Amino acid sequence: MNKIGVAELEALKKYYQGNLNEAQKKLEEHYPIQYLIGFVEFYGCKINVDENVLIPRFETEYLVEKSINLLKGKDLKTGIDICTGSGAIAIALKKNIDVLIDACDISLEALNIARKNAYENEVNINFFQKDILCEKPDGKYDFIISNPPYVLKTEYTDPETNYEPSIALFAKDNGLEFYKRILILSKDILNKKGIIIFEIGATLGENIKKEALEIYPKATIKIEQDYNHLDRFMFIET
Repeated sequence: MNKIGVAELEALKKYYQGNLNEAQKKLEEHYPIQYLIGFVEFYGCKINVDENVLIPRFETEYLVEKSINLLKGKDLKTGIDICTGSGAIAIALKKNIDVLIDACDISLEALNIARKNAYENEVNINFFQKDILCEKPDGKYDFIISNPPYVLKTEYTDPETNYEPSIALFAKDNGLEFYKRILILSKDILNKKGIIIFEIGATLGENIKKEALEIYPKATIKIEQDYNHLDRFMFIET
């Protein structure tokens, strides 16, 4: 079960008061609490979620924290969040860094939720639909950030993920499909001396690093760990 915060616990209590039997049945079937109550707390933001978007995890909060610390020290004006889903990453960054941020996703349903989240968190983000496996964004950016699909369909996943959108979870090419594609896209959309930030699968770091060095042989690449001491984040400075 994904961990939840104080506000979500209070919302769950209210849900239980009016829908005890329904809520208990869903929880017993591993239905995510965040979908049940309709939101998740994420880096100081209230992010609405339903079955059209992946539930933001604590690991991704840590990615945002590390990214803010890195990006605040740079002279950056534009960034893009690829595979934005609920918009959680883009919104948290926008609330903490004074840059223009675009965000894209293949799912119109996800983008509708992301736009609602941006509005309710009082940030201005340019959301647009894009299938990055077939198309490239039109803009030019100082940084790219992405938590793309990277789970293999043969891997074990938490039963709660059965309710999350498969297009936000699973990737081909041993989990490397989206990383390879984003790195290729970056040659056209990333400004010189740009930054690429990934949340990565715990076993994928060295393979992604190899792909990145083929495109940016002089890049500085750091792989950092999450709270469970698993390789989870990659920072590429080209």
